[in-house]
Amino acid sequence: MREVFNFSAGPSMLPEEVLREVQADILSYGGSNMSVMEMSHRSKLYEEINAEAESLLRELMGISDNYDVIFVQGGASTQFEAVPLNLLKSGKADYIVTGNFAEKAYKEAQKFGDIAAAASSKDKNFTYIPKTDKNSFRNGIDYIHLTTNNTIFGSHTTMNNVPEADAPIVADASSNILGEVIDVNKFGVIYAGAQKNIGPAGVTVVIVRKDLQDKALPICPTMLKWSTQIKEKSLYNTPPCFSTYVAMLVFRWLKKLGGVGTIQKINELKARTLYDLIDNSSFYTNKTNPADRSIMNVPFQTPTPEFDAKFIEEAGKVGLKTLKGHRLVGGMRASIYNAVPLEGVQKLADFMKKFALQNK
Repeated sequence: MREVFNFSAGPSMLPEEVLREVQADILSYGGSNMSVMEMSHRSKLYEEINAEAESLLRELMGISDNYDVIFVQGGASTQFEAVPLNLLKSGKADYIVTGNFAEKAYKEAQKFGDIAAAASSKDKNFTYIPKTDKNSFRNGIDYIHLTTNNTIFGSHTTMNNVPEADAPIVADASSNILGEVIDVNKFGVIYAGAQKNIGPAGVTVVIVRKDLQDKALPICPTMLKWSTQIKEKSLYNTPPCFSTYVAMLVFRWLKKLGGVGTIQKINELKARTLYDLIDNSSFYTNKTNPADRSIMNVPFQTPTPEFDAKFIEEAGKVGLKTLKGHRLVGGMRASIYNAVPLEGVQKLADFMKKFALQNK
């Protein structure tokens, strides 16, 4: 068992099996006597990596030929602007604001058109997911944007709660992609930064339905235009080669494990281990509406900020790292992405029990 478990919200843990494979390849990938970090993105070896990464992601997520998949730079935050620039054909869009990054996406889009908040949970510090239906959205909008998992606040939109609407749904799935089964066909666009469940920071996945690829505004920069990267199969410019290569290895690992359905069951068990402990404790609290709780990010608090600080310090000494909560929430946050093993979550749960007994 690993001596250190990293509960960071991102960059997060990578599977040990993947790290060992990267280590073995670092000086010579595929017998080339070159690292992926130094080989040409026009080389046959890298083109094979790029193609396998796309093929595996399609298989893992059940992405049909009706969608294109690209690997781009800039993180999910760059897509906050790329989305309106690629889709605001008529100039109107509605956003569901359920957390810090959802709010950032909403504010960025306001630069480019008539952008409205169709629903928001800011009134209760983003501790729940607001209910929506077709009547929640304006007529004539180009798209609806939502964030499927809110990393900071630990809330989550289930597939059953994805709104039904006439406009295409755009999803920032950065912190739950590949952690649970996502019905891609419910969405027009899905985008996600890598550094949670996909691989190291540097590459962003964008999945775009084909009928949405000709709506870019004239002012859309060439590098932000999805059709540019789609046409060139993510190779329009020098791509984030190393991050894409590691992502490919993570996709292989997940397929070998049994796929997204298998890892979802493991993730649900990990989350249940922590939530059951918190709910049955008089020492720990979680403020998120139970029906909307994330299985990826579990924020929690002790009775006082002083105990929170002590918890973080003592947990670090026993190899439970990066548990400090976001400054907007405080307390602690355990991000339990795919590569965080059940053993690590159980070690955290055991520490939580011991800490509570010692500090009553």
